[in-house]
Amino acid sequence: MVANGPSRPSGGPRCGRMVGALAVSGASAPSVEEGIVVATTRTAHTVWEGNLVEGTGKVALDSSGVGQFQVSWPSRAEEANGKTSPEELIAAAHSSCFSMALSGALGKAGTPPTKLVTQAEVTFQPGTGITGIHLTVEGQVPGIDEAAFVAAAEDAKANCPVSQALKATPISLTAKFVG
Repeated sequence: MVANGPSRPSGGPRCGRMVGALAVSGASAPSVEEGIVVATTRTAHTVWEGNLVEGTGKVALDSSGVGQFQVSWPSRAEEANGKTSPEELIAAAHSSCFSMALSGALGKAGTPPTKLVTQAEVTFQPGTGITGIHLTVEGQVPGIDEAAFVAAAEDAKANCPVSQALKATPISLTAKFVG
């Protein structure tokens, strides 16, 4: 192990370790449907300047390279004012992970969704921390009824990897089936 993550052979693929399958260097990314699971590590970093209340930082999404985002204490504890916060980044991660988990489960059951719209609300209380997360999903899924959709959504809420990582935080769900 090195300080910045697991070591890897020089020039080798950066896809992590292969579970239950043979890794082929240079091969295209395998799909989950093929039964091959690849462990990945994603990275981001923050540069913070100044004290907590008056300082500012910049978060960079290193793995994807899609951008850098300014953060500050006032944008976290008061109004966003064009800056992000750790809670907004958690909300983005949770809503996308939940959507993927729900889509995967519905597809595996033979009823892939036409569309899922998921919102995650992460509540931050200064002095206490993150006090709760509420997921809201609206789904168009041909071939199932509302009860099956709600059950699949509850399962995704409990088992998506981000929900698992956030188990210490209460997570609630509102699922709306639109056909």
